[in-house]
Amino acid sequence: VQFFLLCVFATDVVYGQIRYTIPEEMKKGSFVGNVAQDLGLDLKRLASGRARIFTRSSTEYMDLNVDKGQLVVKERIDRERLCEQASPCSLSFEIILENPMELFRVTVEIIDINDNAPAFPKNEVTLQISELAIPGARFLLESAMDPDVGVNTLQSYSLKPSDHFILKTHSRPDGSKYVEMMLQIPLDREKQEHHSLILTAVDGGDPQRSGTVNIHVVVLDANDNAPVFSQSVYKATVFENALKGTIVTTVNALDADTGSNAELSYSFSHTTRSISELFELDPNTGEIKVIGQLDFEKAKMYEINIQATDHGGLTDSGKVIIEIIDINDNVPSVTMMSFSSPIPEDSLPGTVIAMINVEDLDSGINGQVRCSIDRNLPFKIKSSLTNYYSLVTGSILDRETVSEYNITITATDEGEPPLSSNLTILLAISDVNDNAPKFDQDVYNAYVMENNSPGVSIFSLQAKDSDWSQNARISYFLEEKQINMTPVSSYISINSESGIIYAVRSFDYEQIRDFQIHVKAQDGGSPPLSSNVAVNIFVQDQNDNAPQILYPVQTEGSLVAEMVPRSADVGYLVTKVVAVDADSGQNAWLSYKLHKATDRTLFEVGLQNGEIRTLRQVVDKDAVKQRLVVLVEDNGQPSRSATVNVNVAVADSFPEVLSEFSDDSQDKNYNENLTFYLVVSLATVSFLFIVSIIILLSVKFCKWRQSRLFYKSNGNLPAIPYYPPQYADVGGAGTLRHVYNYEVCLTTDSGKSEFKYIRPCSQGVLSADPSAAETMLHAQKERNLIDDTDPSIQVSLRL
Repeated sequence: VQFFLLCVFATDVVYGQIRYTIPEEMKKGSFVGNVAQDLGLDLKRLASGRARIFTRSSTEYMDLNVDKGQLVVKERIDRERLCEQASPCSLSFEIILENPMELFRVTVEIIDINDNAPAFPKNEVTLQISELAIPGARFLLESAMDPDVGVNTLQSYSLKPSDHFILKTHSRPDGSKYVEMMLQIPLDREKQEHHSLILTAVDGGDPQRSGTVNIHVVVLDANDNAPVFSQSVYKATVFENALKGTIVTTVNALDADTGSNAELSYSFSHTTRSISELFELDPNTGEIKVIGQLDFEKAKMYEINIQATDHGGLTDSGKVIIEIIDINDNVPSVTMMSFSSPIPEDSLPGTVIAMINVEDLDSGINGQVRCSIDRNLPFKIKSSLTNYYSLVTGSILDRETVSEYNITITATDEGEPPLSSNLTILLAISDVNDNAPKFDQDVYNAYVMENNSPGVSIFSLQAKDSDWSQNARISYFLEEKQINMTPVSSYISINSESGIIYAVRSFDYEQIRDFQIHVKAQDGGSPPLSSNVAVNIFVQDQNDNAPQILYPVQTEGSLVAEMVPRSADVGYLVTKVVAVDADSGQNAWLSYKLHKATDRTLFEVGLQNGEIRTLRQVVDKDAVKQRLVVLVEDNGQPSRSATVNVNVAVADSFPEVLSEFSDDSQDKNYNENLTFYLVVSLATVSFLFIVSIIILLSVKFCKWRQSRLFYKSNGNLPAIPYYPPQYADVGGAGTLRHVYNYEVCLTTDSGKSEFKYIRPCSQGVLSADPSAAETMLHAQKERNLIDDTDPSIQVSLRL
């Protein structure tokens, strides 16, 4: 069997459409067309775009070879099963590409091949013809059916033998053909009661195919008038929702005969199974009724062949055309072809989210569908091709405001009443690092007590980031700066994860009271975003400083005294104690108290101002020298204090005061001089002891060396012992040869002590005679004299 040559052609792409033509019954895997070449696409684009075929049919006849970009047959195609008698026959589908989304429509026209032979509904047909039938009488024969179309369908009939009958082929307005057998020579029942004929139907294919039916003609007697329909074609309309039993139309035929020969019966002729399941014809009345469920979407029109037969076997044929009126009984269907979720929140307006196919099986206005979504959503729905819609972003998205959307797509037709269907999709919005960390304040104040432990927590910062996951993970850093010419990192540290600020060192309120740092909060996005905040750190005071006395000034070696005349009144201002405290606040609030006093009844100290005033009149029995000890105490917890000695002289003249305080000065200077002499004596004795040890070791070494030389010289050395120069025999006087005379001068002048060294007075040899004892006694007398005399007198001491 030879098939039509494969005809493949590709039209210019118009709005993304291509068309191919192939014959039916091609083998699975047969080549249809090069889609990549015809659409001008690169094979890499097909692979990266995940090219695929989308079809609304339940059976997929085509397959796309992405690697080669070729369209091939997936399932064997039977044109008659696919399109029945419709011509031309084609199937349409779409090719979808993603990233970015593209849609191309492909139409494949199926060309009929002569794979079906004409077939009659029955293998045998019996005709009863009256012998009175005159030449020219016509007898309708059941037509053969050929599912093929065009030249491959039924083309002609032939009848054998053709002694009494000839065939007449007629065409109906719709192009279909039917055949009638016409009597050419009158029948004579007495000569031949039965006639056997063979009717052959031939199509126009190459090679031709044919079908036959046997016709048995029975010659009847005396019925010479055939029925005649009142109309050759009956037309009727019925709604597709018509109930069972609804009368569509009534056919009527007339017969000129009378009696039983005029009684007619009506019937369908060579009807299909679908028609017989939907309609029935009353054989007596000719009423056509609905007996099944009509569906406009399956068939818009039915053509039914009818015939009227009298009792004599004479017939007439007619046609009933029933048009189905559509009603809006089909809800639009919404099919998701492609969907992208999640999408970044920085997607530009117009970004395609989903591609949707909408279809309504109704026709006309009932099949016109429009898609819509909630207008309050930041999305739009646009139509690309017919019945195809794209869901796109309509404005800038913000995940921090709305992280996901429930989008309901509503498809509504234009019928009355309108029908609609919904498709709800959940669209997630993925995060983009578009929000910097934020502090709830522009400036923070933190407080730390001075003398803190290094490493103590001072303050905790917390920034918030509206982003999600890694984009919201915040780290904290100190900005580099100098505080008193010192890096801030030597004062403060911060935990990068928790934002807790720690003290690196111990702070001293008296050195630094406050300073400012800047903290940066940075998220973990790419690129990272950050924000800064200022933190003022205030060092709080502790009572760690005792009061300091500024007046009266305490000096060493001199005596300061305040004079109060004996004629002073009560409340006389003697002096004022002035003190300061390095602390602040209540730690620096000072109070003054009289701690000790020679006479507590004579003086008082102001609690707040430190003023020393007289409590009563001075009397003669009051001592001239008054000693006051004033306690200065701060208000801290615990409190710290300091004391100051105030000397007050109650006298009317200066000489009286001087005589009173001279003894004290002498005692003090004497004690100071005595201490100095003791230190000098200790140093001198230590020096002499060390020198004696060195001399002793030297002598021992010399003796040892002489003995070694004696042994080496075999006794030739003289026996006279050797003495170093200026060596004094221990058995003699036992003293050094030199006598040194030192003069020490101690004076009291404005509280200053003076120590003077004098050169040696003589260098005579100190001998052990009675005069030495006198010298020692003289020195002891001088030492006692120093203890009892005024410090301003010069004292000479000989050693």
